[in-house]
This record gives sequence, C-alpha cells and structure tokens, in this order.
Amino acid sequence: MPTDRLPEGEEKRAAVRDMFDTIAPRYDLVNRIMTFRLDVGVRKRTLQSLALEPRSTVLDLACGTGDFVKALEAQGHTAIGIDLSYGMMAAASHKSPYVQGDLLALPVADSSVDAAVCGYALRNLVALPPFFAELVRVVRPGGRIALVDVSAPEQRLLRAGFDLHFNKIVPLIGGLLSDKNAYSYLPRSVSYLPEPAEMLAQMTAAGLRDAQRTQLTLGIAQLLTARRP
Repeated sequence: MPTDRLPEGEEKRAAVRDMFDTIAPRYDLVNRIMTFRLDVGVRKRTLQSLALEPRSTVLDLACGTGDFVKALEAQGHTAIGIDLSYGMMAAASHKSPYVQGDLLALPVADSSVDAAVCGYALRNLVALPPFFAELVRVVRPGGRIALVDVSAPEQRLLRAGFDLHFNKIVPLIGGLLSDKNAYSYLPRSVSYLPEPAEMLAQMTAAGLRDAQRTQLTLGIAQLLTARRP
C-alpha cells in the first residue's frame, strides 16, 4: 500500500485486498491492542440495532477474521461472511461459511437474507452508492442493515486524544507488530468517508429507509442503520 497518496478506483481495490492479505496473520492481535477491546462493545451495539428475529440469516460484509460471524452464530443465527481478502478469511479461528467476493457485486441472490452488517470497511470500498444499492438488492423487504466505521469525536479534548491515538499510536504499534505501510494507510483512509449527512443521503437515494447515524464509544465510532422498505 503506497504511503504518499491514497489510491482510487481499481488501484484502490487491489491495494486494499493486498494490504489485508499481508496483515491478516496478526490482524486480531494488533486490533485488540489498538482498540483496548472497545471493538467488542461496538459489535454488540451494532448487532442489537438489527433487532433480529430468531434464526435469522445475516451477511457479514468485509467479514475479516469473522468477529461478527462468531457473535451471530453464538446468538443462534446463520451468518455468511464475505470479504475481498482471502488471507483475512483464512486467518479466521472460527470456521464458518466464508466467501471471497466484492462488496459492490455480492455473490448473493436477490432478497435472500434477513439482514446485513459491515464493520470498519466503508472507507475501503471503491464507492459507496453501489454498495448501498447492493444492500437493497440482497436484503429481504423489511430487513435491516447496520454499518459501523470510525468517526472523530465532536468534543474538542476527545478529538485531540483520538487524533493522537489514531494518527500516531496506531501506525507505531502496527508498524512494530505487523506492517508499517498498512497501519500508516488505515488512519489516512478515513478521508475517503463522505460527511455523515452525505452518507445518509446516499443510503436514502439507493432505496434504504429510516437511515440514521449514531456515534458510539465517546464518538470514535459511527453506526449507520437503515431498513429495506
């Protein structure tokens, strides 16, 4: 992953796939250290927002090493993980149905799942509108989606602490334990994300309804929710 500029288009797709293939073996270790396990609470809140019926079928998009898959199956649901990076899925300790695929062209039939969840991957997609359109296509009418990604706190002191951790400490820890270029890219990749109002507008334009944004963990994560009408 180049560190002097942020790639776009097909170059970005290939770079993201290669980057996650590279960091997959130590991804879980580095992630737990960098997040102080706050990611566990974020996942719990994200799944709660789906208000799933018993034995639902849920897509975990950009599933990585399968944290959402594991949590969903522990609740009695059927989870299908999809990720562009084969290396990330191969590193999963929880062996469940995993499929290598592009989130902008999901290998899933129309209206075939009850819900979809996506963790910390919006900024890694080539474009968001076609992703939102795919969610409308594959989720059944009435089904819900929950998308979580990083966010900067609104409170000034919290934002300063977030900037220090995310832009300085994360690349340092990631460089020591895994790949320097990858963990230098990840903080910079936040600039790919549109403003919150624009993301909600894109979701609505794609056909999703009741699109809402909630900040979690003192504002360092944002949860986008909506339903398929």
